[in-house]
Amino acid sequence: MAESVYKIVELVGSSPNSWEEAAKNAVETAGKSLQELRIAEVSELDMKLEDGKVAAFRARVKVSFKYLGKE
Repeated sequence: MAESVYKIVELVGSSPNSWEEAAKNAVETAGKSLQELRIAEVSELDMKLEDGKVAAFRARVKVSFKYLGKE
């Protein structure tokens, strides 16, 4: 097995509908600019409140991607 190095970044996705959609939004948006995404780990869930009501679901997601150095 070849040696590999991975970078981990933390993202926050949001959705008016669910935590699952919030996490998906974070990963799919990251995938537009990051290559070789490998693992996504939801590390925290919270909600944005407005006037005592849930306005948005938020998911903090750690995403890893393969570091592509010069070969």
